[in-house]
Formats: sequence, structure tokens, C-alpha cells
Amino acid sequence: MRLKQFFLMVVTFFFVANGLAQEVALSNEESKELRSNIKIKSEDKNTIKSEFVQLKHLDFLSNDIESSGMLYYKTPNSIKWEYQKPFNYSATFIGDKLYINDAGKKSDLDLSSNKAFKSLNSLVVRSVKGDLFDDAEFEISYFKDTQNYLVHFIPKDKKLRAFISEFVIEFDMESFEVLSVKMFENAEDYTLLIFKSQEFNNPISDAIFTN
Repeated sequence: MRLKQFFLMVVTFFFVANGLAQEVALSNEESKELRSNIKIKSEDKNTIKSEFVQLKHLDFLSNDIESSGMLYYKTPNSIKWEYQKPFNYSATFIGDKLYINDAGKKSDLDLSSNKAFKSLNSLVVRSVKGDLFDDAEFEISYFKDTQNYLVHFIPKDKKLRAFISEFVIEFDMESFEVLSVKMFENAEDYTLLIFKSQEFNNPISDAIFTN
């Protein structure tokens, strides 16, 4: 699996697609309040354990490619994506290092020497926590539908836009937790990650992040 394809699969975190739901733009005051509530929530997250389902939509395919597994996050910067179906594959980010285990075949990559991949690594960690509200990095717009909040992010960095043209994070309207991320590679192709059975601030062993 090529590294670029992997990043396109996992970046970031959590939008349930619903073509019938109409998005309504938030006012400036509503946007500020939402941003404040989400930041408070993200600061309280020391660990995250969650099941995820990933849907990969390619315009030339009639059906989406589905996979699933577990996500583990531990402060300050350890995150593991463990794909369990339909294949065994894990990617563990610890600081500026990426450790890959492809059905027993192990490799690692130093992200610090590659600005684009380092930005993507930071994006992964911050997406999981819902802490992405940096106007210097993204053009951000705020919406809601009948059930949840939706925040659209367009990267300003050209190298990052080569991987992601736009992504949308969905937040629960009451708890402000991240529910899903929909990441667009272009106008037709996207990756959707849906999170469920989330657990926060429960102990996670360091052994989980051992490749």
C-alpha cells in the first residue's frame, strides 16, 4: 500500500453522508460558541478508544470499498489505526515517526524530513481530538443540519491540498464529540470515516502502540 494512499484513507476524523440533509450556515456568534465548546471538549481528552468504519468512494466504482477496525489515541501524540477487516494492517504514529505493520511485514518512516507528511501527521492527531480551528492553516466554515454540526475545512497549504482538497468534520449537537470525517481528494472521490462505541480517558497501555 502506497503511503499517499494510506494517508488519504485515515486523515482525519467523521462525517455521515446524507444527501437529503440541508446544511444551514451558522451565524458568527453561533460559530464562536461552537468553536469554544469543541475546544473545551478536545482539551479534556487524554485517551480515545473507538471502533471505526471506513468507506472509500471512487467515482469509477459502483460500490464503496469498506473496511473497519480500532482507533487508539494517547496524549500527547500517540495514535494507532488498526485495520481488522477485510485485511490486517496497522499504522502507528508516535511523534514524528510512523510505524507500519502490514500483516507482519514491518516498516517505519521518519516524518520530520517531509513537510507534507508531517503536516498530515499533525492533522491526524488533531482531527481525532477535534482541535483543528486554526484560521492560518484552513479556510473554515460552520454549518448545522437537522441533527449535528458540520465544519468544513479547506487547507491553505498547496502541498497539503495535493492530498486533501477539503474535509468535513461532523460534531454531535449535544456532546460536541467528533462523529465522522469526510475527506475529499477531488470533486468525485472521498474517504469517509465513521466512529462508534467511543471511550474517552480510560487507561490505554503503552504496549498498544508497540509495532
